[in-house]
Amino acid sequence: MRVTNNHKRIIQQPVEKVSQLFKTLATTEDQIWPSQHWPAMRFKEGLKIGNKGGHGRIRYTIIGFEAGHHIKFKFSKPVGFNGTHELNVSAISEVTTEISHNITMNTTCKASLLWIFVIRWLHDALIEDAFDNVEHHFSDLPAEKVGEKKNTNYNFWVICLRGYYKRNVIKTKTA
Repeated sequence: MRVTNNHKRIIQQPVEKVSQLFKTLATTEDQIWPSQHWPAMRFKEGLKIGNKGGHGRIRYTIIGFEAGHHIKFKFSKPVGFNGTHELNVSAISEVTTEISHNITMNTTCKASLLWIFVIRWLHDALIEDAFDNVEHHFSDLPAEKVGEKKNTNYNFWVICLRGYYKRNVIKTKTA
């Protein structure tokens, strides 16, 4: 099955500021990845072409990288995910930036079912959480109004999948 999955968000900040934020990705000071809700993105040797890493059960290798502007990964797991995903930061104007995440892959039969019923839903929620983090970083709301910041709500299916995953991970770790 051919899969394309695209997420875009417009940030009302110059590309230079957004690029600086993206340079924190997968570091100890990561301000983008929503690791408070999702498995952290980790790379043993940092963000460099050829390095392997991932998040949770999703594994990939960096095949393209320009610090703060572009990173492209090639999937290695789950088995049957044959393709790439990438993050991009692009100037729209002097004061507006677009951030995007794109998946382009072909899946085997079993991997197609995994994508359709599980991964796609979790992936979409994770990316929207990450993009919310970027927006929050540039928000000028005072601390007492943090609750008014944009937060993507999870749909029922994502809530169920996350609950199932948490129960199984806890059982596996305690067994």
